[in-house]
Amino acid sequence: GDDASVVIENGVVKFYFASGKADLASGALVALGDAIAAAKSGKRLVISGFHDASGDPVKNAELAKQRALSVRDALVGAGVAESSVELKKPEEAMGSGNAAEARRVEVTIAD
Repeated sequence: GDDASVVIENGVVKFYFASGKADLASGALVALGDAIAAAKSGKRLVISGFHDASGDPVKNAELAKQRALSVRDALVGAGVAESSVELKKPEEAMGSGNAAEARRVEVTIAD
């Protein structure tokens, strides 16, 4: 669907967004539980934002960034040090999959 949601796949927390929006899905902090714990134990979290193919590419890139910042703000709000969070622009910001799957932010736990 076109609703915001969050899933965990292979240890990567993936946030999906409604078209044109940067609002986090309900349950975001629950899904981020392991990532928050990892960051508090000294690991680094890498956040990457992706967008779909529809609309203006410049606006899409900015929206992908706003979505990544929304996730970062949620992590910081949950007590993660900002220094433990890295915003990383993906080499290919156009997300894979259908449009709903492409509009996502991924949070990866780095060593």
